[in-house]
Amino acid sequence: MSEIGKSVRMERIFDRSTGNTIIVPMDHGVGAGPIKGLIDLPEAVNKVAQGGANAVLGHMGLPKYGHRGYGHDVGLIIHLSASTSLGPDPNRKVLVTTVEEAIKVGADAVSVHINVGAEDESDMLQDLGFVAERCDEWGMPLLAMMYPRGEKVDSEHDVEYVKHAARIGAELGADIVKTNYTGDIDTFKEVVKGCPVPVVIAGGPQMNNEQELLEMAYDSLVAGGKGASIGRNVFQSDDPAALVSKMSKIVHSGMTVEEAIQV
Repeated sequence: MSEIGKSVRMERIFDRSTGNTIIVPMDHGVGAGPIKGLIDLPEAVNKVAQGGANAVLGHMGLPKYGHRGYGHDVGLIIHLSASTSLGPDPNRKVLVTTVEEAIKVGADAVSVHINVGAEDESDMLQDLGFVAERCDEWGMPLLAMMYPRGEKVDSEHDVEYVKHAARIGAELGADIVKTNYTGDIDTFKEVVKGCPVPVVIAGGPQMNNEQELLEMAYDSLVAGGKGASIGRNVFQSDDPAALVSKMSKIVHSGMTVEEAIQV
């Protein structure tokens, strides 16, 4: 029965027709505080839901303070791990919520953050395995944010590191892997080919312009990716609803970047 539960919940995250998704992470309040775009959580959720986002992602405060009770429906992913920019090692993620607590607030999926190559990598991998086991028990989809970060990692976007990190997520039980885009279609194809579960791209730091962001999303789809999980570049944009709408035309309607911008 747990497999049925996962299947039902995955349909709330991924579009049934395209098999793709647009997820907008809003978990930044724990790591960085009330930053621009997230001061008013219900407003932030409403904007991206209006634009056509499939899901939002955040800590337990998201359903508690961000539940609207109006407007377009949107999937809910509860983030289980955290660290802060004020801590001695922001790369060390620890579990702060359980799968069971996420179920209580109506989550459609849960997520964990793993920094592959970090000093505390072993603890984070252990947490990933534990959460994956609980997710299988409850029929809850698991999104693993798999980022190569550490002393041995020369570049977080190098295909050799990214495809390794993505594969770890799948091997340890994730149903969806979120990771860095490698910069071009050919190298990202390697990441997708080596990961047997859907791969979505992260947005990363603030990008130069909207077109650059949309081109990255488009190229990732050409390479076989299944969508985007982009936070700051969306909710801190001048018009999050319009930006998500353009991204939706690319991710779900098969438009080119130029076509989406013109519409």
